Amino acid sequence: MIAYPEIDPVAIAVGPLQVHWYGLMYVVGFVAAWWLGSLRAARIGLNRDDIGDLLFYAAIGVVAGGRLGYALFYGLEQWLADPLWVFRVWDGGMSFHGGLLGVLLAAWLYARKKQLAFLTLADFIAPLVPIGLGAGRIGNFINHELPGRVTSLPWGMPFPGMGPEPRHPSALYEALLEGVVLFALLWWLSARPQSRGLVSGAFLVGYGLFRFMVEFVRMPDPHIGYLAFGWFTMGMLLTLPMIALGLILMIWSQRQAVDGAGKE
Repeated sequence: MIAYPEIDPVAIAVGPLQVHWYGLMYVVGFVAAWWLGSLRAARIGLNRDDIGDLLFYAAIGVVAGGRLGYALFYGLEQWLADPLWVFRVWDGGMSFHGGLLGVLLAAWLYARKKQLAFLTLADFIAPLVPIGLGAGRIGNFINHELPGRVTSLPWGMPFPGMGPEPRHPSALYEALLEGVVLFALLWWLSARPQSRGLVSGAFLVGYGLFRFMVEFVRMPDPHIGYLAFGWFTMGMLLTLPMIALGLILMIWSQRQAVDGAGKE
């Protein structure tokens, strides 16, 4: 058993101003996406300034979509009881699936602006996302969020506020799988031009499978619980369409030519 590290969720405090680690993780994700995107921007006819604009669109999409998605999928009752709660992003509570929809909408708008094929831009963005996902899960861990189920494995940790039993550090599992492993797979796959839609499909399948796996050792949201069978969670339900769509996209991509400049 390993002791849960004592990390103050507030990274910097100056008077009433507080900067939380969770928020800083978003900064890490966007900086990494900007740097990585700049390395490959010329492939689709963009430059560094364009990448900055793209990330501005994406930042609005991920924050607005992630928070609204969490409110709708996991916290509707709390939102109805306290309408202003949805704006307190620093308290934690973001949905990946909502954030994904927000980023897709932002990407669609940006693709229209730059006259790029949507899937070309989506394929470009997909490998830039996992670093932010991994950083976000570390933020969850620091915030004492996403507790795992009780385990006898040697790396189990007593979760703050949940008794002395060691639990799976499920947020760290997700940081590793959705962050490090998924990034390595997508960055390698996209190192050479691929048929349009392949990288986007691989992202959906990879994230979906990793998330589905971790849900088996992650506690469901207490106000929702298990949806069925004593193990099927809301996270699993939201992930299944991602896997199906990703597989369809990967199969469809095999009939497409290798992507070029990506102009519509």
